[in-house]
Amino acid sequence: MDVLLQLERWLGDEQDHRVFWLNGLAGTGKSTIAQTFAEISFADGKLGASFFCSRDFANRSNLQTIFPTLAFQLAYRYLLFREQLVRVLRANPDIGRESLCSQMERIIVGPLKAARIWTLIIIDALDECKDEEPASAILSVLSRYVEEIPNVKFFITSRPEHRIRSGFRLESLRPITEVLKLHGVERSSVDSDIKLFFRIRLADIAKTRSDCDFTQDQPSPSDVNILCEKAAGFFIYASTIIKLFTSRSYTPAEHLDRIISLTQSTAHEGHSGIDFLYTQILEQAVDDIDVDAEKVYSRFKTVVGAVLLVLNPLSARALSDLLRIPRISTTLYSLHSLLLVPENTEDPIRIFHKSFPDFLTDPVRCKDKRFFVEPAVHHAEILLSCLNLMKERLRKNICNLDDHTVLSEIEDLSTHCKKHIGDALEYACQFWAKHLLRIPNSSSYVKEVQKAVDQFFTTCLPYWIEVLALTGNLGTGVYAMNDVEQWYALVSAV
Repeated sequence: MDVLLQLERWLGDEQDHRVFWLNGLAGTGKSTIAQTFAEISFADGKLGASFFCSRDFANRSNLQTIFPTLAFQLAYRYLLFREQLVRVLRANPDIGRESLCSQMERIIVGPLKAARIWTLIIIDALDECKDEEPASAILSVLSRYVEEIPNVKFFITSRPEHRIRSGFRLESLRPITEVLKLHGVERSSVDSDIKLFFRIRLADIAKTRSDCDFTQDQPSPSDVNILCEKAAGFFIYASTIIKLFTSRSYTPAEHLDRIISLTQSTAHEGHSGIDFLYTQILEQAVDDIDVDAEKVYSRFKTVVGAVLLVLNPLSARALSDLLRIPRISTTLYSLHSLLLVPENTEDPIRIFHKSFPDFLTDPVRCKDKRFFVEPAVHHAEILLSCLNLMKERLRKNICNLDDHTVLSEIEDLSTHCKKHIGDALEYACQFWAKHLLRIPNSSSYVKEVQKAVDQFFTTCLPYWIEVLALTGNLGTGVYAMNDVEQWYALVSAV
């Protein structure tokens, strides 16, 4: 029985386990299955709320945002729940700042009990949330209250990290939890899911694209079988193929022919062909570039390297500002199957899957030096860009505030910061020292970096502290000074 059918069976059986943990290693398709299951459940009217965690975004890696988000979605979905929740919020509008236990009890359990709703709640990639507890804080809270809402089922996915495993071993949670280790599922079952995924997604693409004839351009069963063989049990391969087919550079039929014609190579054994696929996509992205255009390739690696290595996702506008490279979106135009590049240049660019930066930063896996991103080199480039930007723009009273202004009394402080500081400069002020720590003492950039850091402390120190205070990151300055001291100690020891 394939995974999706097993999940549908679990959801439809009221006597089955209350919690389902989809446990899987990287690349096994946890999030792809979670998203597909969410779409199916939503279409069936069974999905009440979902939260897809991501370490790349502060609001999606913060445990405090999970229950308020679920409560909002449940209120949007169910009128009776909404009426109960409104009463709670009117009595305590600051509930979002309270403990996880208080949030769960007041804005999830209470309204659900009163409304007597049967529903499904999905929490995907729980391991990507910041959590310092030995046993998952969310699972600990869930174990205390889940029995009070017997009509609700929870579907949770995560990697088998220690704190997650400990959470599911809690005495009150273990008996009502069904665990499926995705990386231990029989290959035939995984292949069945991947084939289903290919058939549905490729048919959807053929339907929605004007350059396709839906009656002729759907993949044949044999084509789907070949794609499944190339995926070798890894959903990340299948997911990347689908994103590639949505690219407008070729028709889906042309993409299909190119992928099917690729020869299997033992050079990438152990990575299920994903390295070979990434290489093909990158080569396709630079098809029109002169092979001798070193400047173009250098720019390509600088932009992609920054997207992969920045410590907080930045928008195309902010990256362009930081790197002093115009039209970054143009450079990334052909990588939409590997990177999420929003049409709105104010929205952050992010990576679809960690396997892509892992591939590009590993010289053994990424054998084409045109694309290889050496972390030490690109961290140095990002650092120097940060220091240059701060040197150019930092100044006294950067937000033009009145003398003796108390920051806590400024209602629109964030608006002032957005206008006068901007995302690029805020990033530079907050993270430059973290990039410094990632430059080894053997780097050829050491002397250039030392000179730039010395100049920064000579000319920019008080204005840097001012920006940290304005943006609420003053504590970052203390850690940054420790980072600088640590790096100088390492360099001096050589």
